[in-house]
Order: sequence, then C-alpha cells, then structure tokens
Amino acid sequence: MIENFIDGLMNYQFLQNALITSLLVGFVSGILGSFIILRGMSLMGDAISHAVLPGVAVSYMFGLSYVFGASFFGILTAVLIGYITEKSTLKNDTVIGIVFSSFFALGIILISFAESATNLYHILFGNVLAVRDSDIILTAIVTVISLIFILVFFKELKLTSFDPVMAKAAGLPVKFFHYALMFLLTLVAVVSLQTVGTILVISMLVTPAGTAYLLTNNLKVMIVLSAVIGMLSSIIGLFFSYSYNLASGATIVLTAAVFFMLAFLLAPKKGLLMRKRATK
Repeated sequence: MIENFIDGLMNYQFLQNALITSLLVGFVSGILGSFIILRGMSLMGDAISHAVLPGVAVSYMFGLSYVFGASFFGILTAVLIGYITEKSTLKNDTVIGIVFSSFFALGIILISFAESATNLYHILFGNVLAVRDSDIILTAIVTVISLIFILVFFKELKLTSFDPVMAKAAGLPVKFFHYALMFLLTLVAVVSLQTVGTILVISMLVTPAGTAYLLTNNLKVMIVLSAVIGMLSSIIGLFFSYSYNLASGATIVLTAAVFFMLAFLLAPKKGLLMRKRATK
C-alpha cells in the first residue's frame, strides 16, 4: 500500500501537487494556529473559515478567482465582528455566532445558484487531489508572507498574546496585531479551501497547535511542533485518502485528531494517563 502511494507520487502530477499543497497548508496552519489558540481566537478562526463561502460563490458567478471573493468576505467578517462588538452590548462570542452563521447560510444559497452540489461538497470539505499549479503558488506565497510576519514581529506577537494589557501600556498597537493575524487567518483559510474545505480548515488551525500545547510550555518549541504535526497529518491523511479513495480533508483532519488524542493521553506532563500515574 505504501509502495503504491510512493509509486503514485513518482508518476502522477496531481498527487505531487496534492502533497506539496498539503505540506504547505499543514506547515502554515500549525504556525499561525499556535497564536490563534494562545489568544483565544479559535471561534474567530471558525467564523472566518465559514464566512469565506459567499465570497467563493460570488467569484464563481463573475468568473473570477475564488481568492478575491473569499479574501474580501473573510476580512469583512473580522471587521464586522469587531465593529458590532464595540458598538453593542453583546459579547464577542454572540456576535461571532450571528455573523459567521449568517454569512455561511448566504454562501450556501449563493453556491446553489453558482455551482452544482458536487462542487459545493468540494468547497465545504476540500479536494486536494484536484489542486492546480496556481493553487500551489498561491499557498506558497501565503506561507512565506505568514512566516515573514511572525519572524519579524515574534516578540510583539508573544507579548500581545500573553499579556495584551501590558502590551498596550508599553505602547504596542494591540489592535494592529489583532487584525493582522485576522488578515493572515483569512489568507490561510482561503488557500486551505482545496485541501480541507471551509468546514474543516479550523481543525487544521487549532488541532496541531492544541497538540503541541500539550507537549511543551515553550512558545518557540510549540510553534515548531505544531508545524511538524500539521505536516505529518497532511502526509498521512493524504496517504489514506489516496489509498482508500476517502475525502482528503476529512482524512487529514482525523489524522490530526489522532495525534491530539495521543498527546492528550500520553503527553509527559499534561497527558491524562501521565498525570494519573504521577498522583499514585
């Protein structure tokens, strides 16, 4: 079975494209996801990943690349949630639920006019085996942009993630870093459409990072581990998807979930079984 997968990689361009894209998505999702969970922004990530759907539909209707419409609606979602939260007495999680569910519902309706049910399925759950060269280039660009931003502003991101009050007192533009991460989150959600789809992209952002969080208390180590786990999940998930003709996005996400469960049970200091053993 492994030999068939390797043989397919050597002979089929579509599988090579799928592997490269999956690795890039796993890598960038793991890195960005570390900051997402530290800042308690997982629900915001879920909102943005769902809210890009109407943008995809509008892009199809006008014959444009889905990147433009999806990016616009993702950024619009982040801004709209922030604005409504500031101008109303509603809590942030309530506003997020209202905005993302509304945009997601709008997207499903628009998709029904723009495309067939089969294409809707691929948008929702991903189809990494249909990745084109242009998708690889776009994913690589987003990965490089995200990596450069995090490397340049690592100290600022670390402080605003762990202690935003102190960061604000120190004169750091806390809102700038918040919306910058929202922008990167939108870009990652967009490039992940082909790999895991709009519904499952949040899993790739939080599951590898959550796994790494259980394994270490060091932020730099956590980021590296999260990226590695994201890439391993992509490789193994793609292997099972190709070998058993399964949905690519679902298999990648389930693989990441298996890594999480292993860490949840067996992590040296935070694992459930290890903690029980320590108390005996």
